[in-house]
Formats: sequence, structure tokens, C-alpha cells
Amino acid sequence: SQVAFYKQMCFFQLTSALENKILVAQHPLLIVANETARLVCNYTYNGTGKEFRASLHKGTASAVEVCFVSWNNTKVSSNCNKEFNCKGIHEKNKVIFNLWNMTANQTDIYFCKIAVMYPPPYVYNEKSNGTVIHVKGKTPIQIQEAPPANSYWIMVAVTGVLAFYSTLITAVFINYWQKSKQRMFHQSDYMNMTPRHPPYPKNKGYPSYAPTRDYTAYRS
Repeated sequence: SQVAFYKQMCFFQLTSALENKILVAQHPLLIVANETARLVCNYTYNGTGKEFRASLHKGTASAVEVCFVSWNNTKVSSNCNKEFNCKGIHEKNKVIFNLWNMTANQTDIYFCKIAVMYPPPYVYNEKSNGTVIHVKGKTPIQIQEAPPANSYWIMVAVTGVLAFYSTLITAVFINYWQKSKQRMFHQSDYMNMTPRHPPYPKNKGYPSYAPTRDYTAYRS
């Protein structure tokens, strides 16, 4: 009888342990390019817990608690480490940790921990494989340095000299073109000095060398 009682107690404890076990699954890698991360912690639990607490931990030893969220049937509360911008949200069978304004030095491995706070016994999940959050640093903006003052004035002087010579060459070209035009005009006047014949008046009737017709031959 006592043996049967102990067997029943062991079976009950084993059944309770299996029932209260919490399993957590996380994505192994999360690359952050816009300073905002969304880490999802999926979990399974078949126990009868009524109050839960989920927390996010940073580092291989989980030494830093980033933030947590707790909930029961009536309310939800959350808190965050002052060095992070984080908020936890509980949904069915998962907890979502939203992080923003992340920096490159916050690149690390993060673990989700989910625990049953009430009723006893206190139960929490075994350590999962975690999620490596890789935060890409901002690309530095290359600022072009201003040239030294001496180089600036040298560039101004060279530009002024080039502009002067360009104006001078243009003026010489225009002067040469005008003189060439005048020379061509005078040459055309010399070529047209040949005297021109006055226009002859148009002859009306027959020409002067045409014989005069004698009409007396037809009178007889």
C-alpha cells in the first residue's frame, strides 16, 4: 500500500513537471539596418499558470536584463532598462520585444526567458539558443575639406588671367574681321570701274536698215 502510494506520488510529480515545462524558440539571427529590431519569442506551455513574466536578456551569460513584460488575466505591465529602448508585447503563444534607436555596440546575443510566477511552483524555460542581433553602424558622411586660402587665391588669379587673355583674343579677332571686310569692299569698287554702255532705246517699228516699201507699184 505504501509502495502504491509512493508510485502515485512520483507519477503525479512527473506528470506535473511535464505539464509545467516551458519551451522557447527564437530566430538565430536578426540583422538591424534601420536601428529597429523586432525579436519574436515563440513558446509552448501546457500548464495551469495564471501569471507570467517574459524578459529579454543580453550577453552569453544573460547578465543584462534589457526589458520585461508581465501579464495575468486582468492586466499587463512592462519595464525597460534605461540603457535600451525596448517594449515587450504579449500575444498568444509568443512574446514580441520591439527595440529601437539601437547602436552598433549593442550587437550581441539575446535570450528570451519566460516564467510562471503564480501559482507555485515557479517554472521557467531552459536556456534557448538565443538570437544574435547584429546592428549595422551608420556609414559616415564624407565631408569635403575646403581648399587652403593660398590655393583659393591662386585659382582666382589664374581664372582672371585666362579671362583677360580670352577677352583680348576676342577683341583682336573682331578687329581683324572688320579690317578684312573693309578691304574686300574697296576691292569690289575697283573691279566695277569699267564704263558701262548706256541703254539703247527700244526701236519701235522696223529697223533703220530695212528697205522702204514702194506702194506706187500697186496703184495702176
